[in-house]
Amino acid sequence: MADAKVIPFGEEPRSRRRAKRSAGAARSAALTPVPPPRQEEPGATAPGEAPEERGASWEQRLAGGLNFLRRRLTGEYEVDDFGYDEELTDQVMMSALRPLYEKYFRVEVKGVENIPDKGGALIVANHSGTLPLDGLMLQVAIHDQHPAGRHLRLLAADLVFMLPVVNELARKAGHTLACTEDAERLLERGEVVGVMPEGFKGVGKPFSDRYRLQRFGRGGFVSTALKSGAPIVPCSIVGAEEIYPMIGNARTLARLLGFPYFPITPTFPWLGPLGAVPLPTKWTIQFGEPIPTDGYPAEAADDPMLMFNLTDQVRETIQHTLYKLLVQRRSVFF
Repeated sequence: MADAKVIPFGEEPRSRRRAKRSAGAARSAALTPVPPPRQEEPGATAPGEAPEERGASWEQRLAGGLNFLRRRLTGEYEVDDFGYDEELTDQVMMSALRPLYEKYFRVEVKGVENIPDKGGALIVANHSGTLPLDGLMLQVAIHDQHPAGRHLRLLAADLVFMLPVVNELARKAGHTLACTEDAERLLERGEVVGVMPEGFKGVGKPFSDRYRLQRFGRGGFVSTALKSGAPIVPCSIVGAEEIYPMIGNARTLARLLGFPYFPITPTFPWLGPLGAVPLPTKWTIQFGEPIPTDGYPAEAADDPMLMFNLTDQVRETIQHTLYKLLVQRRSVFF
């Protein structure tokens, strides 16, 4: 029989001491609070990430900008038969309008999913604001907020294409003359077309008539939608009425200049160029449910009674939505 190892009284075996130390360490670790994960600051370099990797996005932007300039100088870009330059619109015009849209007017968009993802659609909106900034903000809203990133092709008045610089910019941005032929061609191509039937009666109305829709003409937009079978999407814009409160109209000066009106506001022309700065109102753009037109027969576009009823339906929908948004609005500016 092997001799047993004698352990002095009060002394534990070495293995048992190691087991106790391990158990104590485990209990201590369990009771020690675990600090939350460290939040990396935006733009901070992660462990193992080189500083040049952090600046890769700026390099990509610079490379993209240089490529854009090269294509513009060499003519390697496409323009459709209306003069629309999609690349210039996305890269330059939208980038210039976006701070005004996001930071200045702080546009809130509702119901953009009512615009179809593909195929033609006719957006019918109210018009206001003394200067037609609402059309430009509507264009940015559809491009930036729609899941498919669709482009709006606005139908503009003759005056827009008579002004030297404005004419070129409007064509490049995809807008065209407000005539039936151009509207039908765009809808048949599957484009999103925008029209503001109030025209100058809406954009140049006095401040006392704000958010009261003017007459929608003879319903030519309804005939265009019926012929192409494109749905009509009513659109209501709140906030544009107050950017230039029009308290007067210098009609004599307007006739001399060839304008439909010459606005007088609390700041213009009294403050000169500074008076042309719009007030920073808070905007809301809401798209209503689409009104289908593909279920009507081919001869429906020649039915004046049907055109009148559809025009009135669209107008009443926009007006009712305007009143609803005004009731919900807490402040003009906030």
